[in-house]
Amino acid sequence: MIHILNAEAIGYSDEARIILKGVGELTEGVLSRKEIVTNLPQYDVLIVRLANQVDREVIDAGHRLKVIVTATTGLDHIDVEYARSKGITILSLLGEKEFLRTVSATAEHTWALTLALLRHIPAAFASVLEGAWNRDAFRGHELAGRRLGLVGLGRVGTKVARYGLTFGMAVAAYDPHVTGWLDDVIRCCFLHELLRQSDVLSLHIPLNTETQGLISGREFDLMPSKAVLVNTSRSEVVEENALLQALQNGHLAGAALDFLPHERYTEKRQSSTLLAYARTHNNLLITPHISGATHESMAKTEIYMAQKLAAFLKSLKK
Repeated sequence: MIHILNAEAIGYSDEARIILKGVGELTEGVLSRKEIVTNLPQYDVLIVRLANQVDREVIDAGHRLKVIVTATTGLDHIDVEYARSKGITILSLLGEKEFLRTVSATAEHTWALTLALLRHIPAAFASVLEGAWNRDAFRGHELAGRRLGLVGLGRVGTKVARYGLTFGMAVAAYDPHVTGWLDDVIRCCFLHELLRQSDVLSLHIPLNTETQGLISGREFDLMPSKAVLVNTSRSEVVEENALLQALQNGHLAGAALDFLPHERYTEKRQSSTLLAYARTHNNLLITPHISGATHESMAKTEIYMAQKLAAFLKSLKK
C-alpha cells in the first residue's frame, strides 16, 4: 500500500482527493515544517504547495519517500538536486505547457496589480475607511497609450500581452527563448532595448542562474523616469536593494510584487527592507504569493497533479 501525506490540504479539491484515495492511503493536514519532518518517515509520497521549504532535513526524514508532488511551476521551495540524488521523483507543473495554457490566475493577478498600482486603489480604499473622501489625492494614470514591456513571453507573458493590447497599450517583449511571436507585440532583441521603452515593466520568467538578479540598479537606471515594475515571477529575479533605491530616489513611480525575499521564513520576511518601505509608502504593493491562488486554478492543478501521480504510480507497477 502506498502511503500519501498531503501536508497542505486546506481547501484541497474533493475530486483530487478521490483520485489520491484510489491509489493509496491518504493522510491530510496543514503541517508545519517540524511536523512534516516528524511524520514523513512513514510515507511514500509527500504533497506540498509553497508554505514550507523541502530542504535536506525534510528529505532525509523521508526514509520511504519516493515522490514529491507540487502543483507549481517553480521549484525553488524544493532542494531538487538533493531529492533526485536520493532517488526521489519530483512531479510538478513544470513543462506542462498545454495544460497550463488553461490556467489564467497569474496573468489576471498581474493585471490586477497593475491597475491597483496605477490607480492607487488600495490607498484610496484605506482612506475611505478612515473617513476621508478626497478624490484629488488619488489621481492615477490610464493604461491606454502607455508602453507595456514584458520580460518573458511564455504562457503568462502572452496572456498579459493580450490584456495590454486590449487596454490600448503599446506592447513590447524580450524573450530569447521563444521562437513564435504574438501579433502586434514588438520584439526586442536585447533586454536594455526593452527597458528603455517600458512605462510598465512586467516580469514573467522562471528563476534560474540566468535570471537571478536580472533586474538590478543598472536596469532600473535604463527605464524611463516614473516607470513602474510589476513582478509576479519570483522575488529573486529582482535585486531587492536596487529596487528599494529606485523607489526611494523617485526614479520608479511604484512597484507591485507578489513575493518577498525569504518569504517562507517569518523573521527574515518581517525584516525585509521592502516591507518596511511599504508600511510608510503607498507606491509599493505587496501580496503574499497569491497570483496563482484562485479556487479555479488550485482545483484544476490539484486534480491534474493527482492524475499525474496516479499515472506515475501505475507506471511503476509495469
